[in-house]
Amino acid sequence: MTRPDRDAAGRMLRAATMPLRVAANSARLLRSVLMADFLSAYALTQTDKLAMIDDRPDGTIITYTFGELNAASNRLANVLLDLGARPGHSKVVWCGQNSTGLVLMINAARKLGITAVPLNYRLSDDEATYVTDHSDATIVYVDAEFAAMFDRIGGDLPKVEHTLVFDGAVPDGMIDVDTLIAAASATDPVIPPGTEAGATMIYTSGTTGKPKGALRRGTAGAEQAAALMMVIGYTPSDVYIPTGPLYHSGPGGFLAAAQALGQTTVLQRKFAAEDWLRLVDKYRVTSTFAAPTPIRMVCNLPPEVKARYDVSSMRRMIANAAPWSFALKKMYLAYFPGDSLYEVYGSTELGVNCVLLPEDQLRKPGSCGKPAPLVEVKLFDDDGNEVTGAGPEHTGELFVKSPSVFADYYKQHDKFLQDHKQGYQTVGDIAYRDDEGYIYICDRKKDMIISGGMNIYPAEIEAALEHHPDVLEAAVFGVPSEEWGESVHAVVVVREGGSMTEDDVKAFAREHLAGYKVPRSVTWLDELPKTGSGKILKRELRAPFWAGRDSNV
Repeated sequence: MTRPDRDAAGRMLRAATMPLRVAANSARLLRSVLMADFLSAYALTQTDKLAMIDDRPDGTIITYTFGELNAASNRLANVLLDLGARPGHSKVVWCGQNSTGLVLMINAARKLGITAVPLNYRLSDDEATYVTDHSDATIVYVDAEFAAMFDRIGGDLPKVEHTLVFDGAVPDGMIDVDTLIAAASATDPVIPPGTEAGATMIYTSGTTGKPKGALRRGTAGAEQAAALMMVIGYTPSDVYIPTGPLYHSGPGGFLAAAQALGQTTVLQRKFAAEDWLRLVDKYRVTSTFAAPTPIRMVCNLPPEVKARYDVSSMRRMIANAAPWSFALKKMYLAYFPGDSLYEVYGSTELGVNCVLLPEDQLRKPGSCGKPAPLVEVKLFDDDGNEVTGAGPEHTGELFVKSPSVFADYYKQHDKFLQDHKQGYQTVGDIAYRDDEGYIYICDRKKDMIISGGMNIYPAEIEAALEHHPDVLEAAVFGVPSEEWGESVHAVVVVREGGSMTEDDVKAFAREHLAGYKVPRSVTWLDELPKTGSGKILKRELRAPFWAGRDSNV
């Protein structure tokens, strides 16, 4: 490395780590690093440090140093350019279980300034078709394990010009991208000056039955992200493991933070409780982001299994994706370091909004904490008046203003405006404050279900069920589940002369929906309760299932 290169790399690395030390300049510095590309900087300054470890239970281990990860990401970026990707304009759908292959695409898309569209590999063919087509993606990048799905739906994707398959056998008509990557240039891709860092567009299930693409700009919220990193106390020496699929905004978002800070990341292809402990122990993992379900699985392992693994390295467990029960928190703290548990409240659209620190986990049961740095929270009643009182009798819909609020719903700006009030945005949660300013989420204004950390919207399931010739109407909502937090329950009204069983409902749903959206239980009514205007009274249907609980979520 020449002296000028070494000096430039040093300046970029200092900029990358500065948010940990000086909050006032964090936004400008982090944005400049993103634009210059932090991975290119780390490839010069910590070339041989491990960036990525993909350690699979079958003994396969794939590793990349920062130098190797940068080179491979550049190669993929140059392949995309050769295939016609337009920096600042193109969109690419990526799909697969956690792997280094996905991380290459995440970095390549950022380097090119194109929009990455993560696709949940558990979606049905119809769902995957809608997301891919609606996003206007021209390139699909898919793990070989899921290439068959795009082989089936390819005829319904007229905008897709290329389907790139990695890590396995390639169906006819698709492209073996691993071969192209191996032959491509490892130099930084050439893009027009001023191209913004790559955006992301994660599709969230819609209250009207169709998913919405939540578009987030590449450098949006840099200052807020830096301030949050300081609160949690991340350092470049942390070792991060995503506890969940990277298509989810939580595991994927915290992976982005880990990479921006030059940390080592350990990948688990698909969650398994004991294998997760193996990886934490083997690589001395210090941080993760997790929904309650996987950690409950870990904590419920037999004592003799847990005793085989050392988890004392864990310093920053970020609890989110669904509320962690007080009982689960106590189980976690009985096994993991007592000062390691943080909880954050947020969403794909609004980012991280509240933080509950380790010292408050047992002191404030049921709370998701206080507003995160640079986040403003307001509660509004149904008449649009701000709620300022404290206590559970003073509830309101929670609205947020912050730099990290998403930019828009792609091609559905009207949906964005529906959730907008006085410069604040909402996802429909109902909350209250206590007298110390801590926030408590107690209900949802909208019908969303969170099961195992996955967001599920009943309207989508209801629409699918009502296509069955024997279903007159259906109401779907979440009911308590010790394992999943909530599970999907359907109340079905059968048409006169029709006949259905619970298995019939589940089988029909499975034909049209991802497996995690299929109702786990079904009850029957002759008529659904409704308001005078004909709206289904779901709270009345839900009430018996949630009776005796402090919260309805």
